[in-house]
Amino acid sequence: MRGDLVRKLAARCLTIGLAVLAFVVLALTGATGWGLALAVAALAATAAEQRVRPSADLVAETTLIAAAILVGYARRLDDGLNLALVATGLVLLGLVLLVGPLRTAGSLEIRAANLPVRAWTPLIADQLGTALLGLLAALALAATLDLPAGVALAASLLVGAGAGAVALDLARRRFRPRAGRGPVAAALRRHQPEFLLYFSAPPGSEYQVTMWLPYLERIGRPFLVVLREPEFLAPIAAATDAPVVYCPTLGALDEALVPSLRAAFYVNHGAKNSHCVRFTQLSHVQLHHGDSDKAPSANPVSGIFDRIFVAGQAAIDRYARAGVQIPADKFVVVGRPQVESIEVRPEPARGLANPTVLYTPTWTGHHADADYCSLPVAEGLLHRLLERGATVILRAHPYTGQNPASARQLGRLTELLVADRAHTGRQHVVGAAARELSLTECVNASDALVSDVSGVISDFLYSGKPYAVTDMGGEGERFVERFPLAGSGYVLRRDMSNVDDVLTALLDTDPLAEARWATRRRYLGDFPAESYAEAFLAAARRELMLPEGRVSEGSAQLSPLA
Repeated sequence: MRGDLVRKLAARCLTIGLAVLAFVVLALTGATGWGLALAVAALAATAAEQRVRPSADLVAETTLIAAAILVGYARRLDDGLNLALVATGLVLLGLVLLVGPLRTAGSLEIRAANLPVRAWTPLIADQLGTALLGLLAALALAATLDLPAGVALAASLLVGAGAGAVALDLARRRFRPRAGRGPVAAALRRHQPEFLLYFSAPPGSEYQVTMWLPYLERIGRPFLVVLREPEFLAPIAAATDAPVVYCPTLGALDEALVPSLRAAFYVNHGAKNSHCVRFTQLSHVQLHHGDSDKAPSANPVSGIFDRIFVAGQAAIDRYARAGVQIPADKFVVVGRPQVESIEVRPEPARGLANPTVLYTPTWTGHHADADYCSLPVAEGLLHRLLERGATVILRAHPYTGQNPASARQLGRLTELLVADRAHTGRQHVVGAAARELSLTECVNASDALVSDVSGVISDFLYSGKPYAVTDMGGEGERFVERFPLAGSGYVLRRDMSNVDDVLTALLDTDPLAEARWATRRRYLGDFPAESYAEAFLAAARRELMLPEGRVSEGSAQLSPLA
């Protein structure tokens, strides 16, 4: 995304600029105090860049900063050749050269949470870069305070000893592997999981997993979550008591997939899904992370799975409409269990004087054909809603901030609603307050929805309340053909030329109230409200039943397709 690129370029320029400036000031001028301050600023910039670019190679910059600090230290002591400082320099050189490779080696180690295992080496290896920056900051402070060079050497040797211990342990793991029977694999064998949830996605996507965790837990069988990106380990582990395992390599994945497993569930079409689908002994089930008429919801890649759990018949029709040929026996209609807590309004509420309207703009997507975002034209919509006395819940897609233009547009809408709240007292929900609410809470608190093409509409449909859909492609009559769910809603044109008519239908007359119930059955299944989630739970349990001739659990290690 453009926003990420801008942040990375800014961080890169700041780190390089401050590192060079600190070295020049300390090496070529007598302004030692200013030079050490610049070195500390360069260290702060380096730490910031590591957060923006976790895999960045900062050896040159770190070396330059270390050299600058040592020059400043020598000038502050002013006692000629100082052997302690020379030794400190050699230790620092070794650390600068080793931190990157050790971090890389540590990142290739399997990690786990919610398991009784202690694998400290990968965690320490991951923090060595931060430790080095902290050491350099401490040396800058020691130089400023004119502390003896022996203090600098002792601190450097302490960090160096930690790096050495990590290096030895990682080397032992490489040259004397345990043939898939490391502590994580051993703990998983004791846990005896019967299924796994496999997840690989860009940063900020953990909601795709957390929406399913409560229902996976209700299956009542032991399971684990397998991750392919390390940043998800902490947030997903905090959302469940089930073991969560980060597998950076195919070897780590082989270790995590213990013999007791019978099925694997997936929540998206990530490219790394193929790394797990190759295990043919498992039943592979695609769950998706929402139901919508978006193009990605009919991805041909779905065909690689043994089962595709869908919310209703509309999802099956969507694949056929897109020309994706998938055998009918792969589809299982299970409803959308996440809607079970949504309050249903059986009778239409017409003529609402002070309605609460949920507005859920989506993000711009990875490609132009998936850009359904209405943020560029939303300001006029919000003005019309406010004129009608509406209270607005503004809940944007989690990826909105990845696009700088969308982030600015969302900021303007937030300012508009905050100003109106101060003026009228209407309790609009925006920003952090909106993010703290679940989608179910937002739906239950609202009388109507305005949304872009997204899975939010399918969830809202369960409530029976009216919704409007934005036609951001300007497709006119073809819009409902491409996105049938809009046929039971009120279509808002891109130029907002029909905004008043749409809001009248949405908040006053609601002529499509009866049609929505038929659409609701087609999109979300026809299951009793009191046991709505049971359809999913029963289907999931069936996938865990051992078919005839299958190897029983614990008798053999799962093996991938060669």
